[in-house]
This record gives sequence, C-alpha cells and structure tokens, in this order.
Amino acid sequence: MFAPKELEKYARVMIWGMEKARKDPFVNKDIVLIRTDKSSVPLANLIYERLIRMNINPVVRINLPEKMEKTFFSNAQDHQLEFKIPGDAELYSSLNGLISILGPESLTHLQDIDPSRIGKYAVTKKYLRDILEERENKGFFGWSLCLYPTHELAAKAGLDIDEYKEQIIKAVYLDHDDPGAVWQSIFERSVKVKNWLNSMDVEYFHILSANTDLKVYPGEKRRWLGVSGHNIPSFELFVSPDCRLTQGVFFADQPSYRSGNYVKGVHLEFKEGRVVNSGAQEGEEFLNKQLALDAGASYLGEFSLTDKRFSRIDRFMAHTLYDENFGGPNGNCHVALGASYSDTYASDSEELSTELKKELGFNDSALHWDLVNTESKTVYACLENRDRVIVYDDGQFTIERL
Repeated sequence: MFAPKELEKYARVMIWGMEKARKDPFVNKDIVLIRTDKSSVPLANLIYERLIRMNINPVVRINLPEKMEKTFFSNAQDHQLEFKIPGDAELYSSLNGLISILGPESLTHLQDIDPSRIGKYAVTKKYLRDILEERENKGFFGWSLCLYPTHELAAKAGLDIDEYKEQIIKAVYLDHDDPGAVWQSIFERSVKVKNWLNSMDVEYFHILSANTDLKVYPGEKRRWLGVSGHNIPSFELFVSPDCRLTQGVFFADQPSYRSGNYVKGVHLEFKEGRVVNSGAQEGEEFLNKQLALDAGASYLGEFSLTDKRFSRIDRFMAHTLYDENFGGPNGNCHVALGASYSDTYASDSEELSTELKKELGFNDSALHWDLVNTESKTVYACLENRDRVIVYDDGQFTIERL
C-alpha cells in the first residue's frame, strides 16, 4: 500500500498532530490509546513503536470489524445497546492521548439498520466523549485522527486504490521530505487567519452561494479554531456558534456516508436556530431520523471554512475527514448538525459548566454530522457597528499577506 518511507512519515505526522493538539507537553509514562481498524494496523504498528521509544504507555484497541458491528446492531437488545463496558470510564479518565486510525472495509453494512438503534448506542457512549472533553479542557489530553486507504473507500469515491492513496499522500504532505515542517508552516499561517477573525466584533456571518443563504451568529465569548493537530489532514477553521440564532438556508452539494447510509443534496432551512424544513435528493428518510435523534440534533454545533491554498484535496473521498477539508477550485464551507466544540469558548475552558454552555448557546447532542458546500461563495462578517467585511471569497480568506 504505502512505501515504507511514506508510512514512517505518516507515523511521525500523527505523533506531531497528537502533541500539537494537547495544551501541556507529553511526559514519561503518559497513557496513549491507539484505536485502529484491522486494515490500518501497518500504520498502528509504527505509531506504537514510536510511542514505546518515547517512554509512553500505549494501549491498543481494534475497532469492531464490520461483520461484528452489523451483528451487534441487528440483534442487540436495548440493555446491550446501553451497556457500558466496565473499565472504560477508568481508562478514559486516565488517558493523556488518543490516535485514531480509520480504515473502513465497508461503508454500507449498516444501511438497513434503524438509525435510532445506532443513535441509542451513540447516546450511551457520550459519557466517554464528555470525559475526554473535560480532560482536554484541563490540558491533560490531546487527540488526533487519520485515514488509511481501503478498496471500499476508493470504490465509493469512484477512484482506484492507487488514486485514493495518492490523495492521502498529497493531503498529508507525505510527498515532502519533512511533512511535519509543512504542517507547522500551515499551523503558523492559520494562526494569522484565526487572530484576524477573532479580532472582529462580529454579530453574524452571512454565507451566500448559488443555493445557500445562511446567517450564523457566533455568539458571546467565541473563538475560531482549526489546524490544531486534531485531524490529519485538517485545513478547516471553525467556530461553534450560538445554536439558538441560526437563520436561513444551507445546501450541501457534496454527498456523505453516515451510519451506512448515502446522503446527497441536503437542504436545511433554519429559523430561530432550529431546522424547520429539510430535504435531500437521496437519503431524506435517514436525514430526518438524524434530525430527530435528540433535542440538539436539529441545531448547529459548528460553522467552518477551508482555504483552498492550504488543502490539496480535490476529489470526493467518501469520508468526512477528507470531504470536510476539500480544497478544489472553491474551497468549502461546512456546518455540523449537533454537538458543539466547547474549546471554541474564548475564556478559561475549565469554567465552562453545563449551565454556562446552555446560557451561551453551545449545542449539546449525541450527533455531530458535517455537511459540506463546495459552491463558489462569498462570506461576509456583519459587525456590531453595522459594517460588512468580506472575509472569504473565491475559496480563500481575504486577509492580506497570508
């Protein structure tokens, strides 16, 4: 699949991403979870080896194979869907790092499963995500995520396996001698954009394209984040808005796979934050079930923009990790239905209690579903003083000297 040097570079980049994503540096005897699919074990092996040399304590979990996963969701009783594995809370409460390597060998094996069953399982597992979020907010934990090419991913993207692998090589900069240095450069350039966006007193962002006319209100005490090492690749800059105020129409022209379902041409109409009208060219029934997953599923948790100068991804990849970072001729804008990111809180994250989240309009949900618009667009920052500033046009941020 990958040449040995490419695989070694990939492992180094993933370590860089995990370290960059954590506030405090890693120290001897820290605990890092490697979560991998069976197909991506070759990369997991090299990451494991590097962690051992770093005097880290790695723990390895193999994701449930697709056949077992289908068996589980097809046959599990409610008590099994809601079962909490003994020891998981203890492990997650001790983790200092996580590297997830995704290499799915099927994208559609769950397509006949009632989404509410998957949703019930997701709600049950949310407590683990909450544990890690709290540890991350305190600086104890950092995570990163990447993708490993499989024949299934390539086929669903309409590419052969070599073409798919080449997209990953380009996106992660594995064709460079020192991809970590490239990522550090992108990180430093992204800081300029984030500082610029965060310096504005924005009432709302107005996104206009052929099929989108959306107003997203960042709300109080928000900051833009991105290129943090969390996802490899990640070129998007994002904010978690005040979910109660979103107004207008968003259209996702890029398709997506979720829980075994193919969804295309999603149309969402928001009023007072909530989706009041929805439709899809394909997968509409699934879309509506996702919107009804829980109280927060029909509200926004994220608003994001990707600069085409950062991203070399120019093909549909049939996986959100890449598709939400699409560069192409127009860059992309995406929104996420469901959970917000508490680290977009602009003050001390440790003070962000459940009550304060609700007061500030941070969305809470077991769902987080990224929906991507790749149309040519213009994004205005509509300021509190009523000025309008174009912050994004022709697929890139308008800040000078980037």
